[in-house]
Amino acid sequence: MTCGRSILRLSFDLPPDADAELPERLRRLLEDFTPRVQLLEDGALLDLTGATRWWQRDARGITELVQLRVLAYFGVRSAAAVAGTPMLAAMACALTPLGRRTVIDDSPEAISAFLRPRPVRELPGVGGKTAALLGEYGLHTVADVPQHTLQRLLGARAGRALYEHARSHDTTAVDPTPAPASLSTEHRFPRDELDPAAHRHILLALADDLGARLRATAQIATGVTCTIRYADLTATRRSRTLPEATQHTVLLARAAYTLYDSLGLQRARVRSITLRADALQPADRATRQLTLDASDDKPLAIEAFADRARARYGHQVIYPAALAISSPPPSARQWDRGGCPQDAHGRRAI
Repeated sequence: MTCGRSILRLSFDLPPDADAELPERLRRLLEDFTPRVQLLEDGALLDLTGATRWWQRDARGITELVQLRVLAYFGVRSAAAVAGTPMLAAMACALTPLGRRTVIDDSPEAISAFLRPRPVRELPGVGGKTAALLGEYGLHTVADVPQHTLQRLLGARAGRALYEHARSHDTTAVDPTPAPASLSTEHRFPRDELDPAAHRHILLALADDLGARLRATAQIATGVTCTIRYADLTATRRSRTLPEATQHTVLLARAAYTLYDSLGLQRARVRSITLRADALQPADRATRQLTLDASDDKPLAIEAFADRARARYGHQVIYPAALAISSPPPSARQWDRGGCPQDAHGRRAI
């Protein structure tokens, strides 16, 4: 049910060295077309429902003009899709090459022709494990998903929600409220990486970087998002709300591992991994669940010591032992004056 809406989903090809002010400048340009603009991590959502009469163009015409201005003013290429719901627009945009646009007409026939042949894994909320489970029961495309079977396999609430998505029912509104502040960090492998151990190694490094930055700026994260980009340039993103807002590396790393494990990757050729701390708040709002296990405090005490050492000697002077790139042979292992092991570069490993 589309309710006559026209939702434009844009996906930007932002340069790696993009100016930090570029997203806000893009927002101002997009607001020339409609006040209902929602910036996303890699693009934007625009509600064009009331803009067609003002611009005297249909949704396709406005989309062409938007893409042209974004390219002319900022040199940013984009893929675009227009549909009656944000979900359909996002699914279509993911299939649209840069510089092109897809428009799904607001009719049951057009929506069904696009949606029903799509693999079920493309629906929102379907991860690798869920897709594999549905595939075991012969549910491979959107057209294959009966409600009762979904509820029996996934539970009443999740099954009903997935069935509604499979029928293009999406009441999500474009929210023009600026997204809460976030911090992100990315690692690009020098070559496509197949080893899950290497993936987890990088997740720990990214969590360590995020935690240090959060503590340095007196902020806490209420959620974590992990984005895995593959060799074919497709990407998978998973988000998780933390049980309690935190700035501690060990808790961020646990959440990152959980998100990674939820993808069920098997021999995936990973091009890059991005970890983002979401919905940041001032650190003075932090709360912590009391525990009777004193060992839970040890990583936090070590973390505080590491922060003081980094503030004095630099970020690379001390780091978790699991992040050592290479370990010298026992006979060549170096030790600092305090009796702490060092790697080949003289950095302390904790």
